Amino acid sequence: MNCILCKSNTSPFFNTKDRSYFKCDTCASVFMNPSEFPSNNEEKTRYLTHNNDVNDVGYQKFVEPIVKAILANFDSTKIGLDFGCGTGPVITKLLEEQSFNMAIFDPIFENNIAVLNTKYDFIVCCEVIEHFHHPLKEFQLLKSLLKPKGKLYCMTDLFSEEINFEKWYYKNDLTHVIFYQKNTFKWIKESVVFSKVTVNNRLITFEN
Repeated sequence: MNCILCKSNTSPFFNTKDRSYFKCDTCASVFMNPSEFPSNNEEKTRYLTHNNDVNDVGYQKFVEPIVKAILANFDSTKIGLDFGCGTGPVITKLLEEQSFNMAIFDPIFENNIAVLNTKYDFIVCCEVIEHFHHPLKEFQLLKSLLKPKGKLYCMTDLFSEEINFEKWYYKNDLTHVIFYQKNTFKWIKESVVFSKVTVNNRLITFEN
């Protein structure tokens, strides 16, 4: 099995009754066997169960690390893209309340490919990158949409060797098909040619 991110050799990592996972020897990602990936309809059904109410205070608190990072680094003259915004683009709502100009894109719920013809000062991917079926292609796309000195903000749960994968809640969502370690983000930074990557708990920031 070749890695779905870097195409290198991988090793069998973990099996459940109906799923198998592999770990990459090069980029350190852990991913589901692509033959077991959920279909588009299965993904949509799962996403519709998420209670992504943009007015929910708990949901707003959840995305706060990204919102705070943007407010600390950009002013409202800059334009942003909420990539993979799902059914509740809460980051867009919170930034628009601060007078930011935001575009939204989601391949299932907001599939407006016209917004992918614009360059952005910043892009947010909150709970998105673990869903990428073609992660290298997706990161290359995201980088291509950034202006010089632009920033890509991602939020996801990182995997590490200290985690008991069998008991790890994050793998139980069947739409989560790839998991990243800190070294995986270093590989992405070098291979997609970002100038810098910073990992701060669940917040990962790539700089163009």
